[in-house]
Amino acid sequence: MKKFSIKKEHVREIFRSFNNLNVLIIGDVMVDSYLWGKVSRISPEAPVPIVTVSKKERRLGGAANVALNVQALGANPILCSVIGVDHEGQAFLELLRLQKLSQKGILKSRDRVTTVKTRVIGNNYQVVRVDEETEDEVTTDETQNLSNLISYILHHDKIDVIIFEDYNKGLITSKLISKVVELAKSKGIPTCVDPKKRNFNAYKGVTLFKPNLKELREGLKLDVDGEDIEELQRAISSFRVKQNFETALVTLADKGIITNSRSVKEHIEAHIRNISDVSGAGDTVISVAALCRALECNPVLTASLANLAGGIVCEEVGVIPISKEKLLEEALALDFVR
Repeated sequence: MKKFSIKKEHVREIFRSFNNLNVLIIGDVMVDSYLWGKVSRISPEAPVPIVTVSKKERRLGGAANVALNVQALGANPILCSVIGVDHEGQAFLELLRLQKLSQKGILKSRDRVTTVKTRVIGNNYQVVRVDEETEDEVTTDETQNLSNLISYILHHDKIDVIIFEDYNKGLITSKLISKVVELAKSKGIPTCVDPKKRNFNAYKGVTLFKPNLKELREGLKLDVDGEDIEELQRAISSFRVKQNFETALVTLADKGIITNSRSVKEHIEAHIRNISDVSGAGDTVISVAALCRALECNPVLTASLANLAGGIVCEEVGVIPISKEKLLEEALALDFVR
């Protein structure tokens, strides 16, 4: 890493400044349902474990987990999405209410089901996941309604950064992306993206683009070795210039994270962790990166904090938001923090 240092008090000030930020989050929301239990035997009906359920739980998932992370970091999230007119949609709204999150950006559709991911956890390990969802794109009318709602919020609320959280469930369309990015640019609001394959090449002109290595390979149709950082940087640079991104941030799982902009190209290694569950780590990474970009933090610090945060949440079972206190504690221990 090139020489870079920052004072501890500056890091603390950045974390305090998170509390002043308003974040608009656009993306596919879902309910994360959990069945927790113990496994003590194999089913006589099929070679699968029997989980004796001891606890049931529902949590906010998908783009709503990004909202939870943003909230946990002290900022104010405003979630924009579409849910179904169904029992699970009502459960989602109730979870928002319990979490004290705004519902003003949520639209209801009679043509869609609310996405639910049910994870069965046995002996603290995920045994199976069952998904209830549709991946069809929202209708043209629904896209227009959502676009109008987003425009209204951007004109009436102080928004410091926008996050696109794409889960390939059909909410985010190329038309919606272009409209929101154009509006954000006109108002000087940075846009940050956690992409999936369907719209991978549709985010031209966004501020920060954060795929993981698998998404990068699929999106660019590249057979690039994750061990060869120089080759990765070249591929990322070429794509960044072509798409007119300010910064590309690529997570590499246990190999850390790459930040790539015109002025900074760095690879930050992962920290040694006891990994329990990688679910939701990308949500945490984009949340931290977006808040840092809103504050115009140094790119190396941004990538380092995002890298730390993603690792921290992987130490817990299930999708959980970041602990701001834990992240600050580890941030102050980074070797370039004086």
